[in-house]
Amino acid sequence: MVDPTGAVPGSRRKLLLHPAQAVAVAFAAVVALGTALLWLPVSRRGPGAAEFVDALFTAVSALCVTGHVVVDTREHWSAFGLVVILVLAQVGGFGIMTSASLLGVFASRRLGLRSRMLTATESRGLELGDVRAVLLGVVRVSLLVELVTAVALTSRLLTRYGASPGEALWEGGFLAVSSFNNAGFALRSDSMTDFASDPWMCVPVMVAATLGGLGFPVLLELRRQFRRPRQWSLHTKLTVVTTAVLLVFGWVFLTLNEWRNPATLGALEWWARPLAGLFQTTATRSSGFNTVDITQMNGGSWLVMDVLMFIGGGSASTAGGIKVTTFALLLVVVFAEFRGERSVTVFARTVPDRVYRQALVVALVSLSVVVLATLVIVELTRAPVDQVLFEVVSSFATVGLSCGLLVQLPDSCQVILAVLMFLGRLGPITLGAALALRERGRLYEYPEGRPIIG
Repeated sequence: MVDPTGAVPGSRRKLLLHPAQAVAVAFAAVVALGTALLWLPVSRRGPGAAEFVDALFTAVSALCVTGHVVVDTREHWSAFGLVVILVLAQVGGFGIMTSASLLGVFASRRLGLRSRMLTATESRGLELGDVRAVLLGVVRVSLLVELVTAVALTSRLLTRYGASPGEALWEGGFLAVSSFNNAGFALRSDSMTDFASDPWMCVPVMVAATLGGLGFPVLLELRRQFRRPRQWSLHTKLTVVTTAVLLVFGWVFLTLNEWRNPATLGALEWWARPLAGLFQTTATRSSGFNTVDITQMNGGSWLVMDVLMFIGGGSASTAGGIKVTTFALLLVVVFAEFRGERSVTVFARTVPDRVYRQALVVALVSLSVVVLATLVIVELTRAPVDQVLFEVVSSFATVGLSCGLLVQLPDSCQVILAVLMFLGRLGPITLGAALALRERGRLYEYPEGRPIIG
């Protein structure tokens, strides 16, 4: 019997999963299904089935839209296997945005009426409460961007590279889905190095990956309010501004630092180097493609890429990392403390202490996971710390770039990286939702205590 108030009876309430738990269970189930499909002999080129760890790692990498590979994608997997990878990447990208948005719905419904009204006012008409509208919006945005990108890439492959219509359509469509979902899978062994000097191939991939990394809430609001930036919500302003600043910073640094490196940008014509630098900066935001040899980059470039990968893209997007809004809020808190301000304000809005406390928790927990995983793999393999750190951050941030160490790691370490990809994809989302859903007031306060800081 259903309670007319909508309450769930006690016996049934115990059977319901927390929204964050439901998302994690669903993704784990799809990982298991993807692993089983890739483990079938029909999924591999040549006789026999793929190794179980290879199938598991690839399924996790595809569903978590990472792009990490331990085998050559085109040479190892059959046409059936490639289709499975593509479907997993599409489901992963679509599911991540949908899950993040729906978790926002669950979280807002658990808040009080006043909080929900404030959220609706701040979002300026972003109808997250309408689940059907959220789902349809994600589908429309995903398919539109992927279609436009596929047409651009297919046309270029036909006219410039002499591919047959079938080959051009297959590779163009594959890259379009992979780029918008920030999956990082390519049908060439060297990713996109063949197109390092071709803006007609690089720009569509960069644009699709950047749009996918902004997040559905931002894309929906930009569609409505693109010409009125003053009316953008605080979330959209923080996401767009921080993304632009990080892209410019990374572009300038990587281009200048690798300009004379004969193994990376130095091997290209001078006019193609800024394009390659921008493409590689965009890739660190989570797309995971590369047009230069990552293994030959300078140590300083690796470190900056670690930072950019760890920050990642926008919330409720196909990108990973702690998210740009988390990073931006932490910076705002630091500046506010330096100025001695009693409250945190940004873009003429006061940020509740609850929000930046959540940002601090997400950042510190993520950092702890990265440090612990790096320590474990270093102790197991005695590999250089900088290389292990690069692989760990790339896995946790679901980027998929590799400095060449990944394929040399034993199966145990590859499983650790697979777990990191899963945690990195779902961790910030589920942790943020859990913190929001656990918000509760206290009926009493203890006396203040002031420990010495610094």
